[in-house]
Amino acid sequence: MAYQTINPFNNQVLNSYENISDDQLEKVLTDSHALYLKWRDEPSETRRDTLHRIATMMRYEKTQLATTVTQEMGKLIGESEAEVELCADIADYFADHAAEFLARKPLDTVIGDAYYEKQALGVLFMVEPWNFPYYQIMRVFAPNFMIGNPMLLKHASNTPSSAEAFVDIIRRAGAPTASLTNLFVDYDQVDKAIADPRVVSVALTGSERGGASVAKTAGENLKKSTMELGGNDPFIVLSDADMNKVKRVAPVARLSNAGQICAASKRFIVMADKYDEFLTMLKQAFEQVKPGDPMDPATTLAPLSSAKSKTTLQKQVDAAVDAGATVFYGNHPIDLPGQFFQPTILTDITKDNPAYNQELFGPVASVYKVNSEEEAIALANDSSYGLGSAIFTEDTKHADAVAQQIEAGMTFINRAWATLPELPFGGVKNSGYGREMYELGFDAFVNEHLVVNAKD
Repeated sequence: MAYQTINPFNNQVLNSYENISDDQLEKVLTDSHALYLKWRDEPSETRRDTLHRIATMMRYEKTQLATTVTQEMGKLIGESEAEVELCADIADYFADHAAEFLARKPLDTVIGDAYYEKQALGVLFMVEPWNFPYYQIMRVFAPNFMIGNPMLLKHASNTPSSAEAFVDIIRRAGAPTASLTNLFVDYDQVDKAIADPRVVSVALTGSERGGASVAKTAGENLKKSTMELGGNDPFIVLSDADMNKVKRVAPVARLSNAGQICAASKRFIVMADKYDEFLTMLKQAFEQVKPGDPMDPATTLAPLSSAKSKTTLQKQVDAAVDAGATVFYGNHPIDLPGQFFQPTILTDITKDNPAYNQELFGPVASVYKVNSEEEAIALANDSSYGLGSAIFTEDTKHADAVAQQIEAGMTFINRAWATLPELPFGGVKNSGYGREMYELGFDAFVNEHLVVNAKD
């Protein structure tokens, strides 16, 4: 497996990294397990200041860190800077709340005095994707650093410099070297590491295929795991929706990060009386994007992350059209050397169309017309995915009732998907299992150790 930084704006190779040897992997496993044993005897408070220092350093070095991301996977420089800020917020949040989350929980029982204590499990192996190269790491790293679980990182092969930059900041902030180790490993070494008895748990964010493979290895070795996989998130526009709100939110909900967000809105399910207005509005917004250098603040459409991503998305769109979908707007080449994909709107997608139940990972919106709220809910749920969702209506009490009927891990009313450290993140069905962020994410890899002191 080649780890390379290829700038998707100009296709230049910036960095390459060699895979580590099996002997190097063995040393990392040994060092990580030794740190776990050391951390078991230390309270989380001893790591709090270091995590706060990591947050401070990330904010101070925001421009440099953001530039690495933009040059490596192509996102707009403003989006990269926002990602760094979010990482700092996550670090501060878990540094501030770890003592509360780790507090001993007393239990009522007739047989004695009882409580459970949240304790570290051991070395955690994390597999992370390229679309948010820092954020995906931080939402696992911050809570587990406070818990006392050393981490091994296998990052995406096209974002190695981001992984190295993240680890570098952690070490310069004073964290032990084995707190987080970035590994340039092949797939066989991934399986070997997960199977090793010193690794006790696995966290993955990525594709269904990658999740199934890693979850299989984890399951075969009885390792606890969380999986955050893909999404085909519905954006429901009911008849009483405020179309001014929809106009502000819908284009951004689809085009942020060039559409490469697992929890982004992808299927726009619109009531018949709003359908034509919605299509016109979305087309106008898509026409106004400005592709160009993602380092230029004036650019509003970034390239996709790689040539492979662009090829995959184009094949999906072509297959959808061949199966009867209508291109309402877009699907034309952009005359730039980078991996740009014109924002595209597809309609008339029938249930037998492959795009009906696919994640289109890029700036492609699928728009559906429905004639009733019941039809909208049924269509939203008719998917193998269940990550995020959005509902637009001016009757917020009713919106909550609709939200309860959506098969998803997250629902947002009258706004696009958002991520904050105090909000749990995760999905159901083929979108994965487990949660990250908030206390639910904090508890993903702890031993809830029960202790009972019997009555005399």
